[in-house]
Amino acid sequence: MPVDDAVRDYLLLALRLGDRRPGSVVAFSGDGRLLAEVRAERPPSPAALVRAAGQLAARLPGLGLPPARARFLTAQLVALEVSARRLAGQAFPFARELATTYDSPVDRGSEDGYRAAHRELDALLPGRGDLADRLAAHRRADEVPRDRLAVAVEALAAALRQRAGDAGLVTGDDALATGVVDGAPWAALHRRDGPRRSRLLVNADVRPRRAQLARLVAHETGHHVEQWRRETVLVAQRGWREHDIVLAGTPQNVISEGAAELALRVLVGAAWGGWASAVLGGVGLGFDGERAERIAAATDRLAGVRLDAALLLHGGRARAADVRTFLRRWLLIDDGRAARVMAFLADPVWRGHTLAYVAGAPLVRRWLERPCVDVATRLGDLHDGPWTPAALREELRRPG
Repeated sequence: MPVDDAVRDYLLLALRLGDRRPGSVVAFSGDGRLLAEVRAERPPSPAALVRAAGQLAARLPGLGLPPARARFLTAQLVALEVSARRLAGQAFPFARELATTYDSPVDRGSEDGYRAAHRELDALLPGRGDLADRLAAHRRADEVPRDRLAVAVEALAAALRQRAGDAGLVTGDDALATGVVDGAPWAALHRRDGPRRSRLLVNADVRPRRAQLARLVAHETGHHVEQWRRETVLVAQRGWREHDIVLAGTPQNVISEGAAELALRVLVGAAWGGWASAVLGGVGLGFDGERAERIAAATDRLAGVRLDAALLLHGGRARAADVRTFLRRWLLIDDGRAARVMAFLADPVWRGHTLAYVAGAPLVRRWLERPCVDVATRLGDLHDGPWTPAALREELRRPG
């Protein structure tokens, strides 16, 4: 069938690019014969991959696909073509590359807004010394002890998974395991462990704080919900096998990360601090939930700093040392933390990924908060549709 052939070609293109850019295929749950085919062949040249992306995009309008499905594939192919062009040595202005691959506007943050967040943190963390020192002291005092981290992760994951089930976002045939690792480049990670099965990992090296841990575990639980619905609804029920693959550096990330950032709010509610404190209190790790919410809300207003830093780093306007100073100043972090952020921003695959959080969370929040029966139901609708960021923006512009 022409549609099946086109989807197969899309998956092969994505896998071939992933072979050239390790890490860009986040997950693949499709036909193992496609992986075997890619691994057995002589890798195509970047120029051949560019041509394949353009030719496939030109075929889509004649396939009679539902508009939303065609739009999703088109947006993904645009991103894949840009990735292939980068492999071929073609340079793009960084901001334009991000806007194109993530299907999202690239807006710089406001230093006035960052100053306002600093003032709010200053009021929440009274005492002597620089604000950065006071914030660091607060973080140290709130850290989850290493020997209690595994039980804390398990408690939060089990409670959040139960809430997802109660909300009808998963139906009981799923499984969510947890684990703690050391030495990872990330703070937490969702990993597909099989059909409707996930593993949620937390990196002990980041020394997560109690409130931070609740948000990390909720974020990765959100990815578990997304995976379950993608596999159950989009693939198993509808047969849309393009959703067998999850790709970094594409519009797909903006929806995925935006929804995951809001998972705690959807599953628990805006006043999540008391709930998280009660769950962790059950394993002897309770904390001041209300204060934690307020501190988290203030630090959230600094989310754009990382995107600003990426634009400085890759836009040719600043030295790496200047970008590190920028991060230390506005994120109120020490040089070690700044170095970890810099490493992420410099990674060839992940250098623009911060846009997925910065653009995705507010976009998905506005879409979820439109008048609806239930915000959890609406989150399910988001995952059950092949949405693109542009499609969400268009719907938000419609009255009603």
